[in-house]
Amino acid sequence: MQQPSSDIGAERLICLPGDVALHARPAGLFVRAAAGFAADVIVSANGRDANAKSILEILALGAEGGAELRITASGDDAAAAADRLADLVAELR
Repeated sequence: MQQPSSDIGAERLICLPGDVALHARPAGLFVRAAAGFAADVIVSANGRDANAKSILEILALGAEGGAELRITASGDDAAAAADRLADLVAELR
C-alpha cells in the first residue's frame, strides 16, 4: 500500500558556520527559502523546535555560530526542502 505524500519525510543535520549566528539577516534568508516549499519544515537547535517558515520562531532558537541544526521536513517536496535549507546554512557568511 502506498503511503500518503504527507508522510514523506527528510532530515538533515548541519552546523552553522562558526562566525554566523541565525540572527535577522540569515534567519530571513532561511525563512524565505523555506516558504518556497510546500513541505512542513521544523528546525531544531539548542533543545528547541521552530517552524522554518516563522521568522520569530527561528530567531527564538538562539542558534549561534557552530550550533548544530536539525532540519526535518514532511510533505511532497520534503527532500528538496531539506536539501536546499541545509545548503543555504552551509553557504551563510
